[in-house]
Amino acid sequence: MSVDLIGNSSSHQAVLEAIASVAPVDATVLLIGETGTGKELIARALHAQSARRDGRFVAVNCAAIPSTLLESELFGHERGAFTGAVAQSVGRFQAAHGGTLFLDEVGDLPLEMQPKLLRALQERQVERLGSGGRALPVDVRLIAATHQDLWRMVQQGTYRADLYYRLNVFPIWVPPLRERKDDIGQLVAHFAAELASRHGKRISSIPSDVIETLQHRSWPGNVRELRNVVERAVITARDGVLRIAPEEHLHASCGPVGGLAAASAPTWNLAELTRDHILAVLAETQWVVGGPHGAAARLGLCRTTLIAKMRRLGIARGARGASGALHERARATPR
Repeated sequence: MSVDLIGNSSSHQAVLEAIASVAPVDATVLLIGETGTGKELIARALHAQSARRDGRFVAVNCAAIPSTLLESELFGHERGAFTGAVAQSVGRFQAAHGGTLFLDEVGDLPLEMQPKLLRALQERQVERLGSGGRALPVDVRLIAATHQDLWRMVQQGTYRADLYYRLNVFPIWVPPLRERKDDIGQLVAHFAAELASRHGKRISSIPSDVIETLQHRSWPGNVRELRNVVERAVITARDGVLRIAPEEHLHASCGPVGGLAAASAPTWNLAELTRDHILAVLAETQWVVGGPHGAAARLGLCRTTLIAKMRRLGIARGARGASGALHERARATPR
């Protein structure tokens, strides 16, 4: 079992339920959560539980590839398409044909690349650089991930609204470790066993005060940071007992290391994201709920279903989203 599928906390169970619901269908999934929460492992779990499990899982980190190379990386290129293109190259879309394409850090996609990605997703075909416009069909299931507030980026003009709606078909909020502290004991035991085997160490005991110390930490680096802490403890362990070094205790009651992580980390949950998304669509349709051009049609819902969701989420005219932005200023009543 993937380490990020270990845990019994309510927030983690919500993720497992969402995976079980959407994995069997081919809908696009948007994983939203802080850095280090294990979004790629969640994406791999979605692929493994899908009908495409026998196809390839191809991962692309949009933030790690220079913008000048990203188009070639995604769509491929022909020989001679640009300086240094000495051979034909198959892009990641084609490599994932019949399987799953995972676009990590999709919020870092350059603005000029966004319409090209949108076109590939909508038309299910790509054009290699230097191909003269020859389209190649592709069949991929897309899973995207971000630690950023894409809707805020849309409002700021740095992200295309049409691409946002294309990606945000089924959002899953991946909770930070500080919201699933009941899972820390299980995660520590898993990491200790894995890392002890890797480093040729023996861990036979994990004192309860170690777990309590780790549960009181804020974990700005999330599961990735926890794994690093456990690895250091395994390496320095004596007599088979896992202990936390004194310098680790310094951070136990502190907030995130440095102020930037705390200031920029998202604090939304799935209900808030859903509410903000519905408010955004209502604003675009001038609060027209029904009809072929209404919010319900845009969201793929029946009119009565959308109205029920609005009531449950407390959505009324003048409502503000979780980010505090006023999404609607029209005076007419929903119809």
